[in-house]
Amino acid sequence: MAGFARLGFWQYARMQEKQALLANVERVLRGPAVDIDAAGTADLAWVEGQATIDARTLLLDNQMRDGKPGVHVYCIARVGVADRLVDLGWIAVKPDRTMPGAACPQGPLHVRGLMTPLPSGGLRVGAPMQQLDGMRWLMARADVDAIRSTLRIAVPARVIRLDPKLPVGYVRDLDVLPNTLPPERHLGYAVQWWALSLAVFITALVLSIRKSKPNA
Repeated sequence: MAGFARLGFWQYARMQEKQALLANVERVLRGPAVDIDAAGTADLAWVEGQATIDARTLLLDNQMRDGKPGVHVYCIARVGVADRLVDLGWIAVKPDRTMPGAACPQGPLHVRGLMTPLPSGGLRVGAPMQQLDGMRWLMARADVDAIRSTLRIAVPARVIRLDPKLPVGYVRDLDVLPNTLPPERHLGYAVQWWALSLAVFITALVLSIRKSKPNA
């Protein structure tokens, strides 16, 4: 009974966390863009600035969109004297797992987008990165330490998700909860766990009352 109740409260806490995240994103998107350098390593910021894109291309594997597997294309953007990761969007992967020939558009680029923490790396199984060819790497997960050591760059653990309105890159949006449960689903699961806890309590109470009654 107590275990069911705890699971309900855990689901409810997850709902609150995601609601707070969505509210923060909405607040940031309503405000003006800030200079990329000024944003520092904020968890959420709507940023804008001029950058120079490196030719090196990172393909983040195992990214689902509309039920289809694909990769997100990450590029390295030099802003002033610092490097940043920029997400240019999603491309589908063929059924035979042939990687798309996407490459970052080397040269100057006007960057505008939502800066967020890198997506969760999940289970750390296998090598985080493998080189596909001279300037492209496939990432099993967004491991900032692996990116730093492999490419020898000092990027923060943040990615700028490029504004979908900019005429560059691939299919993209600013959904910060892709491939995960929305807040209302967590609330539904919380109610289910609490209902189970209540059912167990009522059952135990009824059995206890029956046992306490003297035999006729």
